[in-house]
Amino acid sequence: MGEQLNIVKNKKAEHNYFIDDRYEAGVVLTGTEVKAIRAHKVSMVDSFARVKDGEVWLYNLHISPYSHGNIANHEPTRTRKLLLHKSEIRKLIGKTKEKGYTLVPLRIYFLRNVAKVEIGLARGKKLFDKRRQIAKKTAKRDMERAFREKQKGS
Repeated sequence: MGEQLNIVKNKKAEHNYFIDDRYEAGVVLTGTEVKAIRAHKVSMVDSFARVKDGEVWLYNLHISPYSHGNIANHEPTRTRKLLLHKSEIRKLIGKTKEKGYTLVPLRIYFLRNVAKVEIGLARGKKLFDKRRQIAKKTAKRDMERAFREKQKGS
């Protein structure tokens, strides 16, 4: 497997959703979009994916215009097509029709100089789920801190 170069990660996705399944998808981009992504000029806030007419589309992914672009620069929040196998798209169609499932982009990265988007099949978390996750994280951090303190003292 080739080397991955992570560009951006959707940190809020893990907080707001239970990620049940992950898919790697290619994304149809223009030249200036690729250059802007390589310059880390991309934001995944409020972005989502949807299956429409047997194809998967990525909405609200903000790729800033390339600074050295010309009149042919791209529109920042245009809808972009994701490239998946037909069998994967059929699975996604079946799952997204179930109540509570949505497609959320998790990260954008380059794999062998090709831009990829990792999308997750996600279920929304309730407020008490988020609180429970924060409490677990805090407890784990406190235990690790206490363990380190004990190691230093010995």
